[in-house]
Amino acid sequence: MNAALPVLIFFFAGAIGLGLYSRRGKDMDLEQWSVGGRGFGSIFVFLLLAGEIYTTFTFLGASGYAYSNGGASFYILCYGALAYVFSYWLAPAIWRYASKEKLVSQPDWFERKYKSRNLALVVTLIGVIAMIPYLQLQLTGLGIIIEETSYGTIPRNVAILLGGIALATYVVISGIHSAAWNAVVKDILVLIVVVMIGIYLPIHYFGSIGGMFSHIQAQQPDFLRLHEPSHDTGWFVTSILLSALGFFMWPHYFGAVYSSKDAKTFRRNAMFLPLYQLVLLFVFFVGLTAYLVVPGLTNGDLSLLRVSRDALPSALVGLIGAAGLFCALVPGAMLLTTSATMLAKNVYKEVFPQASSARVGLVARTMVPVVTAIALYLTFKGGAAIVNLLLLGYAFVTQLFPSMVMSLLERNPVNKWGAGAGMVVGAVIVAILTLGKYSTGSVLPFLPESLHHLNVGVLALIANIVVCAVVSLATRHQTATASPEPEAVSIG
Repeated sequence: MNAALPVLIFFFAGAIGLGLYSRRGKDMDLEQWSVGGRGFGSIFVFLLLAGEIYTTFTFLGASGYAYSNGGASFYILCYGALAYVFSYWLAPAIWRYASKEKLVSQPDWFERKYKSRNLALVVTLIGVIAMIPYLQLQLTGLGIIIEETSYGTIPRNVAILLGGIALATYVVISGIHSAAWNAVVKDILVLIVVVMIGIYLPIHYFGSIGGMFSHIQAQQPDFLRLHEPSHDTGWFVTSILLSALGFFMWPHYFGAVYSSKDAKTFRRNAMFLPLYQLVLLFVFFVGLTAYLVVPGLTNGDLSLLRVSRDALPSALVGLIGAAGLFCALVPGAMLLTTSATMLAKNVYKEVFPQASSARVGLVARTMVPVVTAIALYLTFKGGAAIVNLLLLGYAFVTQLFPSMVMSLLERNPVNKWGAGAGMVVGAVIVAILTLGKYSTGSVLPFLPESLHHLNVGVLALIANIVVCAVVSLATRHQTATASPEPEAVSIG
């Protein structure tokens, strides 16, 4: 048995144990299970919010995108920093209103703000549809990480199945607390591992990081530029825009924001989290090193693990696998907790309004293995590369952005009909264009060629805004006779 396997087993058991231990001494009602009783301090909230950066997407997707697409991968570095700037104003506003109204899910926000249960149902469906590919991403990454770092001892499908079962088990028991405690271990471990291999591998193979870039420049001078046509400037800018706007529209981010015990946490985090993005540079260094050392991989997502296996002792490879393991389990726990809460509170509770809080909490826990099973099925069936899965999720969830931002205004020009119509139109366009594998140029051929590869999620977002405005204007008389809107939330 290679030395990597005991390391993986130790950390896997530790993650499960910590997830189960995190519920100790807590009365796990729905509020405690889903948003931690709104009692998380600065460190837990920081780590939960930072979890968006360091998922299996970072570990495998970012390095794989650098390996396959060179300079196009730098969009990942841009959108996170921009999103955290937005969070300086957005997150405190969300928290203040949610804390006052005792909200536990993202659809609760839209139901309260727009006085519409049907709109909350639309938000629930869009959110769950967006989170399934994101959960699939985590499980796919988990399988790759364990198979590669165990040197094939544990097959990929076995790793995915075991990871999914373990994840569902401790989420059912501990909810968001399982993610919070494992996030502490994850971020310490990931920072150590990513910086270590990001510095060591270029030095090991090329003498320095600069030497690695010199070799790329000598072999393929255009590799670090945007690759036209599919990854041109239009694609780059619109992918950054889509991801930055959608960053805090993920339903599980609302859960993380709700869990804080005060609003000051978010502004402190907004000042430090953009610096956290710089660690991504080390992930890119690994992917670019792999591009030179292990060329010809058909799946770029394997690049980080393949180059690490070639250069490092198996025990250190096991440590890399352990870090990747936590990168899958922590966001996976958040996604499962949030999906289950939304389905229970905003679907089941609406169908059975007489259901008690205890009953809704039980349904939420029951939905965890259901959502896990769906994600496992899609993962085993196969899917797109990790970055493409994330972009698909962003394209869906960003359709919530216009109505969300408008709801913060003192006099919201958007009503529930406009909000719902815009979201549905946007989501349908994303589904049609993505499933049909259409590009912007194929549906709008009259555009200049430089705009043919705009991210299709942005096209859907533009249609969403137009429909939202037109429908709100056409139904404004119905809004005037409705009950008063909930009070606005200050973003100052």
